[in-house]
Amino acid sequence: MTATTMTRTTRSASEVTHGTLATTISDIGVVARRNVIRYFRIPSLIVFSTIQPVMFVLLFAYVFGGAIDVGPGVSYLDFLLPGIMIQAAVFGSIQTGVGLADDLTKGMIDRFRSLPMARSAVLAGRTLADMVRNVFVVLLMTGIGAAIGFRFHAGFVRAALALGIAVAFGLAFSWISALVGLAVRDVEATQAASFVWVFPFVFASSAFVPVATMPGWLQAWARANPVTNAVDAIRVLVLGGPARIEFLQGLAWIVGIILVAAPLAVRSYRRVA
Repeated sequence: MTATTMTRTTRSASEVTHGTLATTISDIGVVARRNVIRYFRIPSLIVFSTIQPVMFVLLFAYVFGGAIDVGPGVSYLDFLLPGIMIQAAVFGSIQTGVGLADDLTKGMIDRFRSLPMARSAVLAGRTLADMVRNVFVVLLMTGIGAAIGFRFHAGFVRAALALGIAVAFGLAFSWISALVGLAVRDVEATQAASFVWVFPFVFASSAFVPVATMPGWLQAWARANPVTNAVDAIRVLVLGGPARIEFLQGLAWIVGIILVAAPLAVRSYRRVA
């Protein structure tokens, strides 16, 4: 091959790769927009997806606030809100699997198949839309918490990082939820199955109580639990103090879950579709 031919071949490959990437990103945007619009056009969906985390904030703060000792100089509300953020993000991720099961049941997945669309775009668009919803829910909870006394004690940058970890962790669990929804393929069964795997992660963690107060056998699970790592990362960013180790551990769990769950979900989607 001459130098001119090699240059033309390289340029053509580059243009094709760029075009494919741009098309995939565009497809993801279309799917994400469709799901975001659907979410905000259904008032009941907005109400029920936001009232649950608000109830958790108020009930845990006022029912358990005077009974749980989280250490000197720390209010239970400041201890609780990081756990509530992760709890809301994880519970919100259930909607990814439920939505995909609903699309399968109603034939929407078949319609997406008929379009010249990247297959990974359907899942990526869905998880991106659910991440947008989680941003709204996390900000709402933070506002409710602030109204009853919650405060960020380490400045704006750490506050932004804490909120970012909560939203990113919800995105990671959305990929697990997508895998569950594609495996179960039924809306009611997916919702039931989702609570089965979500509850041990959320409630057997440091989200609501210190790990040291748990039985010894449960502490082993709680310390290895990715929810505990994410909550601890947010908590240290909220309360102040050295945060590098906790932040890196939380970030590692987010990246690791996505790297494992996303390819498995895309593979499952290709088999289904």
